Amino acid sequence: MIFLVTARAATRTEQVYTSMRADIMLGRLLPGSKLQFADLTERYGVSMGAIREGLQRLSEQGLVVSEPQIGFRVMALSIDDLRDLTTARCEIEGLALRYAIASGDLAWESEIVAAYHALSRTPATEATDTDADDTPSGALSEDWTAAHTRFHEALIAACPNQRIRSAANTLRAAAEVYRHWSNLGESGESVPRNTDSEHKGIVDAVLARDTEKAVRLLDQHLRHTARRLIDRVSHLDLAAES
Repeated sequence: MIFLVTARAATRTEQVYTSMRADIMLGRLLPGSKLQFADLTERYGVSMGAIREGLQRLSEQGLVVSEPQIGFRVMALSIDDLRDLTTARCEIEGLALRYAIASGDLAWESEIVAAYHALSRTPATEATDTDADDTPSGALSEDWTAAHTRFHEALIAACPNQRIRSAANTLRAAAEVYRHWSNLGESGESVPRNTDSEHKGIVDAVLARDTEKAVRLLDQHLRHTARRLIDRVSHLDLAAES
């Protein structure tokens, strides 16, 4: 009986963590907004303990910030932070990709091909009614966000260093918050960017085991994205001046 209770509690904690993470990534919880425990327990229908554990996990990933005497807030958007984030991603994700190419097998290659295929077939945006689920109109679709995450995770999945993989995944999660908000124009309409050719180029270089080209294309891809995000974020009145 004790085991069953513990298992149910663990499941609820995982569910609320997943739900809060998705709400941050998709903009339902606004950047910089304060997270009140009472509001969150009502929103997700779970105990304060489950909320606290979920927030702690999100804090470890940099998606929420814990402030003494204040509590938790969703990460704020900052151009300076985005620049630092991009530099760190290029270094760490590039290193992870080098290790992955050196260690990856046929199963890893197949995983990358499958992840790219799914991403290329998934619409990036979908029109939504803000009043329906608090998702801003023109936001990146949840399916595309998940497919994009799986693609980048697949690229470095063969990296044997778990610490490097974990660091790369954490940085990418923070970058997705910027990606979401940059995708909204001032009118609420999306400003889509076709990244399929960039993704395809990286895949081709990885499958050819051309490490230098693959890392170079990944670096260009991340920096291209960052330049666009900086341009968009600077028009949202949510970022600090650099």
